[in-house]
Amino acid sequence: MGRIAIIGGTGVCDAAMLNQVKEGTMDNFYGTIKYMKGTYKGKDIVFLPRHGKNHQIPPHLINYRANILGLKQLGVTTIIATTAVGSLNPAYKPDDFVLQDQFLDFTKMRHATFFDGGKNGVVHVDMTSPYCPHLRQTIVEAGTELGYTVHPQGTYVCTEGPRFETPAEIKMFEKLGGDLVGMTNVPEVCLAREAEMCYSTISMITNFAAGISPTPLTHSEVVECMAKNSERLKQLILKSIEIYIDDETCECRHTLKDYGGFTI
Repeated sequence: MGRIAIIGGTGVCDAAMLNQVKEGTMDNFYGTIKYMKGTYKGKDIVFLPRHGKNHQIPPHLINYRANILGLKQLGVTTIIATTAVGSLNPAYKPDDFVLQDQFLDFTKMRHATFFDGGKNGVVHVDMTSPYCPHLRQTIVEAGTELGYTVHPQGTYVCTEGPRFETPAEIKMFEKLGGDLVGMTNVPEVCLAREAEMCYSTISMITNFAAGISPTPLTHSEVVECMAKNSERLKQLILKSIEIYIDDETCECRHTLKDYGGFTI
């Protein structure tokens, strides 16, 4: 069984939930990652703070390729990521958890693939199910055991950031079928898919989006909501890890079978 990784987003910056935690650094072709390793219920866990330990890296400057390749090189096969999001859907309210099953990509300047030609070649990965159905179902079951509201699906709109969206943009995203808006899930989910890893995101709704919210958006509002719900989020992650059954036959692990597998 491979390792499980937790990629912590805004408000989830430390690995205190794990046992026997040790810090580590790894260099790869794309850059350097700083991570923590620990255990939970006998399972090896890697924790990676997406924005850095002190939330010093903005969404558009995160080295997504270094992060995902580094986790792959550490033996990670499954990733549970967290994101703080705004809601475009009145049925999805602040303090709810959502497990998105689709995304809309409105990023502009990010490296979104490991395969830019050259020695890595060119790959066209299937994105019909970008988020692992098996892992998402596990998280739904964990939420049920804990009595939490966990919406099992939704469409995540990823913007470039670091600014918040305009009401006009939000209106457009709504018309396109978006339920959530955030700044970090793409290209992370795409790279995990290319790297043949099971990947799912627990999105914590911190506010309604611009033009829907009755007040202007602030980052402090996001941080406060994440802090208020940090214990619930931690318990959802840990329960998911506890009941997760690794599946080597999962389609996520074989996305590049027509290309001979992920060999970077």
